[in-house]
Amino acid sequence: MEGGGQGSWSENILDYFLNIKQIKTRDGAEIIWYHRANSKLQMREAIKSNVHMIEADVLGKKDGEPIMAHPPETSSDNTLKEWLTEIQTTNKGVKLDFKSLEAVNPSMKILGDTKLKQPVWINADILPGPNGSNCVIDAKGFLSTVTSFFPDVTLSLGWTTGWTALKCSKGYSSAMVQEMAAICSDLTQPITFPVRAAFVCQSISELQWLLQQSNRYTLTIWTGKHDNYSVQDLLVIRESFDKSRVFYDISGSQDLEFRKAIGL
Repeated sequence: MEGGGQGSWSENILDYFLNIKQIKTRDGAEIIWYHRANSKLQMREAIKSNVHMIEADVLGKKDGEPIMAHPPETSSDNTLKEWLTEIQTTNKGVKLDFKSLEAVNPSMKILGDTKLKQPVWINADILPGPNGSNCVIDAKGFLSTVTSFFPDVTLSLGWTTGWTALKCSKGYSSAMVQEMAAICSDLTQPITFPVRAAFVCQSISELQWLLQQSNRYTLTIWTGKHDNYSVQDLLVIRESFDKSRVFYDISGSQDLEFRKAIGL
């Protein structure tokens, strides 16, 4: 693979963590996540913790190197280069979430120079989803830039979403998943689709259809801070898909409750 990556960037994270004996079965629920490890403090906390995958947000600076921040924040005590240098000494996988297209090219150069040996996922929201805004990252620009550097890297391709407890959401529609499938039809690397837990139970058949399009596809369930969903919803999701094809990037008490309910 170009730029380092040593072959593990397209490896299924279940195989990677099974091989290093950090999980026991091919069950996506065994993977523990740390979300938004952007500042140096959060990054170090994530590194010290028992998580397998560390997620962080990359923002482009018009005048310089990419930094680790989630809008509306536009400043950070951590650059991507510093962040990767620290993570490099661990065996934890990383998911880099891109908030702007301008950050992608310089970030891929830095990523190539760092030569991480652990799993790497590259994420962007490329389509509008349930209650989502049209402020998406241009799919063509994003995919062509990333794949020109790393043709095998695992992609995480999502939809923008919005949550309000008052608005009854229809979830991910057939049109939304078909549009995503069309974009991905020419791609050959593993792809995970991040989907918001509060919308998944209304979209089971649509998302099942999407996963049927390729055995390289998986789902990553994520949650917003104030979302209204239950552990029961997570159990419905778990029963509706192959356990090896769904990851759960959820946090706090519901993560603990969910793990307890499934015997982890």
